[in-house]
Amino acid sequence: MQFMLALIAEERSWEDVTPDEVKKNLAEMGQFNSELMEAGAFVTGAGLQERATGTTLHYGDGEPLITDGPFAETKEQLSGFWMIDVESLDDALAWAKKVPLTSGHVEIRPMVTGGKELLEKAERS
Repeated sequence: MQFMLALIAEERSWEDVTPDEVKKNLAEMGQFNSELMEAGAFVTGAGLQERATGTTLHYGDGEPLITDGPFAETKEQLSGFWMIDVESLDDALAWAKKVPLTSGHVEIRPMVTGGKELLEKAERS
């Protein structure tokens, strides 16, 4: 079963992060990635650039509206993710507990693996 581990954290400016903090964080994340790979659970993952580099399409009336950045009314933003393949939600939670964070949170969500799941869910509604 595949899950996304989404890192949700308050965005910090790179000017606020010391070189030692960057090295420490990269080493800890690298170790976590290695553990995922060694366990055969790693599918893919990446950090995201700061939100100001993003673009958002807003759907509603008429044509989609394009705006710079996500700029949601929140301090916390999606800052990175892992896609993992494990046996159960309990396994995904165990991996999420190992993510080397000092603040923010990790959202764990199962992946839709095909249209069949969506059809079954719609039929139950």
